[in-house]
Amino acid sequence: MHKIPTLAVACGLLSLPLAHADVTQLLQSNACTACHQPAARVVGPSWQEVAQRYGDGSKSAEQLAASIKSGGSGSWGTVPMPPQTQLSDADASSIAEWILTTGHQ
Repeated sequence: MHKIPTLAVACGLLSLPLAHADVTQLLQSNACTACHQPAARVVGPSWQEVAQRYGDGSKSAEQLAASIKSGGSGSWGTVPMPPQTQLSDADASSIAEWILTTGHQ
């Protein structure tokens, strides 16, 4: 029987996506919910709209995370999204993965 080293298990656990409640907390604490909601367009697109547009694989979670951090304009209308530079790369990736996989449900 093979034993998996504890460090390998711990490293694997660190790479798991955040749970729904954790991502919801990230969205709220970083004011994402001021402009975005699960199913309704507010200032920016709903998470459902983002998931529908990119759920076909045209944008990866890494690309979406980069867009979240850098901000932008023109993709969803005339209102620009300010850069979210306060987010760590890991948090931006967790949010992007959540949007693309479960944020639209």
